[in-house]
Amino acid sequence: MRSHTTRRALLGGVATGALLSTAGCLRALGFRRQSAWRDPTLVEDRPDAVYVPTVTEGMRMYGRATAGRFGVALMFSYPHRFWTLSGAERSKTVVEADHDLHLMASLWDTETGQALPLDSGVTIEIRRDGDLVTEELAYPMLSQQMGLHYGSNYALDGEGAYEARVHIGGVSLRRTGAFADAFESAEMATIPFAFDADELSEIALEETENPGARGAVPPMEMDGVPVGRAPAVDALPGRHLGSGRSGDAVFEAFVVDDADDRFGAEPYLYVSARTPHNRIVLPMMGLEATLTRDDETVFEGRLRRTLDPELGYHYGASVPGIRSADTVTITPTIPPQIARHDGYETAFLEMDAVTVTA
Repeated sequence: MRSHTTRRALLGGVATGALLSTAGCLRALGFRRQSAWRDPTLVEDRPDAVYVPTVTEGMRMYGRATAGRFGVALMFSYPHRFWTLSGAERSKTVVEADHDLHLMASLWDTETGQALPLDSGVTIEIRRDGDLVTEELAYPMLSQQMGLHYGSNYALDGEGAYEARVHIGGVSLRRTGAFADAFESAEMATIPFAFDADELSEIALEETENPGARGAVPPMEMDGVPVGRAPAVDALPGRHLGSGRSGDAVFEAFVVDDADDRFGAEPYLYVSARTPHNRIVLPMMGLEATLTRDDETVFEGRLRRTLDPELGYHYGASVPGIRSADTVTITPTIPPQIARHDGYETAFLEMDAVTVTA
C-alpha cells in the first residue's frame, strides 16, 4: 500500500528527519523566507538507470495561455532538489531557505498538440504590482510525475497576487515539415496567479511501494497538457530498423526509404530517443551513426537534432539507402543535456554505442 499524505499533515506532526527538519505549520514558521521542509531521503545504492523514487509529489495548475503558436501552462509544487548537466558532469541543485515553490512551464504546439523540447532559453519572470520580484532560468527538466517541462525553485515575496511572464527564446533547432517556419521569434506568455501557503501545503505526497527498484511512476495528466511522450513505434513513419538500449535510454531507429521534401533526395535515417517505462522524449543529446554494409562503411556522421510534426523530436541524417543485413551503429557522444528530478538523475549518463541490423 502507498502512504498518502500532504505537506500540511506532515508539518502538523513531530518532525522525524525523513521529510522535515521542523514541526509546525508554514505560517507559524514565518512563511516569507523559511524552508519548512527537507528533501525526502534518496534511495541508497541507486542503479545507473531509471528507478522508483522514495516519494512522489503532486502538482497543481496556476493557469494557461498562448504566445504565438506556443501553448503554455504554469504549474506549481513544493520546492525540491534537481540535478543539472554540463556535458557529462552532473550538479545537484538544493532547496534554499528562501525558496517558496517549484514553478513549472509546459510548452506545446497549439496546432498539433505536440510537446516542445526546445534548445532555446526559457525564463520565468515574476512581478507583483508591476515590480520585478525575481527572474530565473527555467531549466528543461525530466520528472516522472511532471514529464518534460521547464522549471526551477523560486523565491516570492509572501502570499498574494503575482504575474508570471514566461519568456521563450527563438528556436534555432532544425525544424522540418509544417514546423519549418514555426517558432522562429521570441514569445512571451503572461499568466496571473495567487500564491497561498495553505494551498501549497495541501498538495499530496505519496511514499512509493518499491523505492529504488528499476521502473518509474506514471506521469500525472494535467487537463490536456502534454507530458512529452515520444510517438509510439507503430505510429512513426518509415521502416523500423530495430531498437537499442544504452544508459537505460531507448533508441528506436527508422529509415524513410522514399525521397521526402522535408529531408532531401536521399533516404532519411532517424532515431527517436525516449525514456523506458513512460516513453518521455530524451532531447538535447549528441548522436552519431555509422552505416556498415559487407564490412564497409557506407555512411558515418552526426544525427541532427530535429523537430518534426510527424516524427516528433528526433535525431536524423540523409544516407545513401539502407539494405537488408546492413548494420547501423548509434553512438551517443553527449548525454541528454536536460535537468532531472529524483528517479532520472542516475540514468542516461554512461552511454555505450548500440547496433541494429536492418
